[in-house]
Amino acid sequence: MRFSFDSAVFLKILVFSGVVVGCGDRHPTNLSDQPDRMPSQPAPARDAPAGMVWIPGEEFRMGTDEEQAYASEKPAHAVRVDGFWMDATEVTNADFTRFVKATRYVTVAERKPTWDELREQLPPDTPRVPDSQLVAGSLVFSPPTQPVNLDDYSQWWTFTAGADWQHPAGAGSSIRGLENHPVVHIAYADALAYATWAGKRLPTEAEWELAARGGLRAKRFAWGDEQTPGGKHLANTFQGHFPEKNTGDDGFIATAPVKQFAPNGYGAYDLIGNVWEWTTDWYDANGFQKQKASVIQTNPIGPAQSFDPQEPFSKKRVTKGGSFLCSDTYCVNYRPSARQGTAHDSGASHIGFRCVKSGGN
Repeated sequence: MRFSFDSAVFLKILVFSGVVVGCGDRHPTNLSDQPDRMPSQPAPARDAPAGMVWIPGEEFRMGTDEEQAYASEKPAHAVRVDGFWMDATEVTNADFTRFVKATRYVTVAERKPTWDELREQLPPDTPRVPDSQLVAGSLVFSPPTQPVNLDDYSQWWTFTAGADWQHPAGAGSSIRGLENHPVVHIAYADALAYATWAGKRLPTEAEWELAARGGLRAKRFAWGDEQTPGGKHLANTFQGHFPEKNTGDDGFIATAPVKQFAPNGYGAYDLIGNVWEWTTDWYDANGFQKQKASVIQTNPIGPAQSFDPQEPFSKKRVTKGGSFLCSDTYCVNYRPSARQGTAHDSGASHIGFRCVKSGGN
């Protein structure tokens, strides 16, 4: 959700917002003896839409059974997804600029929030925020200068008045020189508006996870079982000690231009790391546990409503892929099965998106 500029109000709202979630250190485990690669399927007999790659329809195991994964990822369950087209990259600042120039669209972060909007996702007894404290803005990653309590997100997230897609660090900043970086500070409604304008749609969680696996089966990472095979970084994540020291061993300390790392087996770039990406599914923390193991779901679209016992008043969509802030000293959300719930009306400096199109022969 959007936030007031008052720091005390911000801290209270942040607890219930679902914009950022805590997680712990994770370690790889062996998942399965199934064949390493899913069977391939040819693309439709027509030209590929510009800038998109074909994701062949497959049956696969969505989620994971690995012991050290987060509970919301479990258990792995059988899913079948029809083939579709996906943007090869995240939507960039240049892409979003063309959209805004054509439509004059104003993003959620650029609009002054109202108390009625805020209170929909807050406990009933939350004190009213004075209208004078409600300003347009978004959450910006602001690394501390020393180690901090990792249970306190406010140590590295700052609500910044004037922060939005055109001003990623707040008023006075710009996207000049960042045209080929993923657009950030994007709420779900913003991503949906762009997709509609582009004649596309947003992916379901199942579509996104199938694409992120790149044709590999039962692998912890999108490229195999090792995080940095041969010492090589294959995604834009956080190296060093989170959140105060990013050594930038992968070449970046914030967002990276798209296509800086090798594509996966389907030709898609940066599905892991760089920025979290929106999907259309409502987030249910217990959703996978409700699936019947004997039933293969075909083109699942997720639950009918959001549910997160840790933030019961927040309406969340699933975001996937992790970001440049995912660190093995704090979390390991740079995996295809990893998922988090993000308040649908919130953006931040690590949230972007890409689009898909339905396909067929």
